[in-house]
Amino acid sequence: MSVLYRLDADAAAIARRFGAFAGDDPWAGGYISPGRFAPVITAGREFIAGPGAPGQPRRMTPRLWGVPPPPKVMAKVSAKVLHGERNGVLTVRNPQSPFWISNLRNPEFRCLVPATAAMVWGKGTDHEGRRLRHWIAPTDQRLFAFAGVWKDSEIPSFALLTCKANAFLRGYGHETMPVILPPDPAVHKTWLHASWTRAQELLTPYSSSLMRETAAGMVVIPPSAP
Repeated sequence: MSVLYRLDADAAAIARRFGAFAGDDPWAGGYISPGRFAPVITAGREFIAGPGAPGQPRRMTPRLWGVPPPPKVMAKVSAKVLHGERNGVLTVRNPQSPFWISNLRNPEFRCLVPATAAMVWGKGTDHEGRRLRHWIAPTDQRLFAFAGVWKDSEIPSFALLTCKANAFLRGYGHETMPVILPPDPAVHKTWLHASWTRAQELLTPYSSSLMRETAAGMVVIPPSAP
């Protein structure tokens, strides 16, 4: 699984790509690691009580990658969390878990997580004994979206949905991968607005034939790019 990804596009380009309101988000591009804030796209209903109004515009907001763990787990590691020694929960491996399912069943808690490349660990080590890193990205979209879910507790946070790895990722020794959504705007709309019955059908591996390894992980999206 990835523990680092890049988003080499500024806030304006991200908002334009996903039809969202960026507000005054200062994101200028760069990498995202666990415990850092990153732009996410929501249906725009998080500030409305109840189920929300369907006509709300999408919003791009900064959230922390890593959801605080369940209370029982948090109690055991609270000291480490307070001292920054432990990251939150980065991925959703079991969407039917009681910790996640109530959020996932409510579309206002689902989000798009923009990215341009993801880092995955490879097999073996380099000549200096360091674990191999590989940067991967889809071939059919330069600026793509992971399927995400957000939670609010003491901090505004999010996690990435995962699925079984495709053949491309299994080649690097991985059994799971983040859910990469196709470039179709209708798919993004389904993830942000549809029932959970429909949305969970999107939790499938991205086609191996549409993935590649990038040289350095950087695929800069110019401000004028679509």
